[in-house]
Amino acid sequence: MSISTHVLDNERGQPAVGVRVILERRDVNRFVWIKDGLTGGDGRIASLLRGDLVAGVYRITFDAAGYFAAQGGESPFMQTVSITFEITDIGRHFHVPLLLTRFACTSYRGS
Repeated sequence: MSISTHVLDNERGQPAVGVRVILERRDVNRFVWIKDGLTGGDGRIASLLRGDLVAGVYRITFDAAGYFAAQGGESPFMQTVSITFEITDIGRHFHVPLLLTRFACTSYRGS
């Protein structure tokens, strides 16, 4: 299956376009880069995997500071947002959405 994401800019009430996102998987005692990309016009990245999904602990990191710098205005408190999660059932799709403002964020396991 796959891992996807969707970033919404809650300050503006619209998709967050151009957010750099990095996906890594834990290998023994360190995280190893899998793939990175930028959110598209709808704030989404449809697949963050290269190859097959394997069970393990993953980390997805969002460059909030870079995104908000491009928007102009006040410097954000949120610089990066990292979410670490575990996948045990590789037969499912995993969606990790992020609701983001300069000062707060929320995520959940989406569908």
